[in-house]
Amino acid sequence: MQAEEPGTYRDLTKAFQNPLDVRVLNLSKQKLTILPAEIGQLKNLYELNLYENKLTTLPKEIGQLKSLLTLYLGKNLLTTVPNEIGQLKSLLMLDLSKNLLTTVPKEIGQLKNLRELYLSNNQLTTVPKETGQLKNLLMLHLDENILTTLPNEIGQLKKLRLLFLDANLILPKELKRIPKFIPKRNTDY
Repeated sequence: MQAEEPGTYRDLTKAFQNPLDVRVLNLSKQKLTILPAEIGQLKNLYELNLYENKLTTLPKEIGQLKSLLTLYLGKNLLTTVPNEIGQLKSLLMLDLSKNLLTTVPKEIGQLKNLRELYLSNNQLTTVPKETGQLKNLLMLHLDENILTTLPNEIGQLKKLRLLFLDANLILPKELKRIPKFIPKRNTDY
């Protein structure tokens, strides 16, 4: 077994004993149903992996993780995301795939440094127009939702290189519109 990097934790209790030492917290596949509000104490955390748990909600204190660069929340049971997600200004990658989300808060548009956004395999019917404010976004996964249209503001994503839209309910006339506002980019639909 390989030794963990200093500052890397796989146990929440141990992480809370030395909150300022925690850099990476990997709690994937631990059947967690609740993320405690104390998560906000991990001020130097830059990677939080909560992939494949049983979380239905997130505490608003998640917004206190100002150093966070990477946030894995895929394959949970999330139905909502707190508005405080918009406070994670340093975030580069956000994975919310494989949840039960029907909406995403408009505050997601405040994540100006975000490069990758994974929203695939949810129950999204719309994408907030504020997504168009993600000026550094390179990759947007919206596949396997129930989208019928995209906001025009998606066209403001000048750095976007990959857009995944397959397995949605977008009509052919809407699909024809997409290349007009996302020219010269790879789009999978």
